[in-house]
Amino acid sequence: MANEICFRTLNHKEPWALSTYQSLGGYEQWKRILKKKTPPQEIINELKESALRGRGGAGFPTGLKWSFMPRNVEGQKYIVCNSDEGEPGTFKDRDILRYNPHALIEGMAIAGYTIGANVGYNYIRGEFREPYTRFENALKEARAAGLLGKNILGSGVDFELHSQLGAGAYICGEETALLESLEGKKGQPRFKPPFPASYGLYGKPTTINNTETLASVPMILEKGGKWFHELGKPNNGGTKLFSVSGHVQKPGNYEVGMGTPFSELLKLAGGVREGRRLKAVIPGGSSTPILPADVMMDVTMDYDALSKAGSMLGAGSVIVMDDSTCMVKALARIAHFYFEESCGQCTPCREGTGWLSRVIHRIEHGEGKSTDLDMLVDVSKRIEGRTICALGDAAAMPVVSFIKHFRDEFQYHIDHKRCMVSA
Repeated sequence: MANEICFRTLNHKEPWALSTYQSLGGYEQWKRILKKKTPPQEIINELKESALRGRGGAGFPTGLKWSFMPRNVEGQKYIVCNSDEGEPGTFKDRDILRYNPHALIEGMAIAGYTIGANVGYNYIRGEFREPYTRFENALKEARAAGLLGKNILGSGVDFELHSQLGAGAYICGEETALLESLEGKKGQPRFKPPFPASYGLYGKPTTINNTETLASVPMILEKGGKWFHELGKPNNGGTKLFSVSGHVQKPGNYEVGMGTPFSELLKLAGGVREGRRLKAVIPGGSSTPILPADVMMDVTMDYDALSKAGSMLGAGSVIVMDDSTCMVKALARIAHFYFEESCGQCTPCREGTGWLSRVIHRIEHGEGKSTDLDMLVDVSKRIEGRTICALGDAAAMPVVSFIKHFRDEFQYHIDHKRCMVSA
């Protein structure tokens, strides 16, 4: 990893321990804020200068998001961390919980102070048993050290933090569905507006951030927003964790500066499997458009460059595919996932994801029709932008991009009733 921020404890014997985190300067920013009663606007300004953008996929500027909270209005407010991490190809947040949970705790405490919230919740994916246990133990250590609770370190500031396990529903990664689940309801997205900053958890003002976003905050305040910004590029500040998986020699999480060329990230992951050539890459998780190898090798890993190339950075979930990959089969797997995970609230998503999955399945099994490809694109465009949340878009965008870049492979399946790759 080029610049260790979220994983700076990793090279120590017990990276998850409070003693390890404190030996590296952990909680010093929280103590400084409590001692000096740092004005919240000062913290927000530092984050704005850092150009930190949401690391969960949306890429919204964090400092701006925190400024939306009406912190001077009296009443209960909440800070919520989205550690659900259900996007296929994403596995960075679970490792933050496993190896550096105190960075997240400190980041959430600072966020709570800044927005005027004295209670926080970390919503953790239900399958993350070890990360959940590590985070719970870290909470106990922080409470025992007087870093959480009532009148923290005699400052007069209260902040309590709780964790909550989800139940394995992809839809609960959407922020308002997450809030519904936290309230004990069925996890379904809410209509917006109102937005969570005005009507969030239990109807109270709430700010929701991703695990990596919040875990980056303490070091930004330690080193300064300008320092963090310069690790990346304009409008894309700092470092980013990229979860690289698929047909590479060394799959794993890599922390590099925003704007790093994809070719360099691929080298860090050991390159494509021996004897194979790069065919395509899904750069931001299964919900983002696929890009062919020739396009991807000229792209830098940041929000703006990937958007210009026709895809998205997403959560930084880089799925690498070599020339042994059948694109029809790959898309069939993705389409089936979104069909299964649709909450069913919106008709275009509930019905459309089923149509997409069945038609692609038909093509894969040699039963495709000459009209199927245009119909798939047409159905996808009728789903996009017509649902309460982005799951409909997440199901539709891969279909459109796979057919756009690899139409000949789909057409071969239809014409020859078998796969081009294995032909």
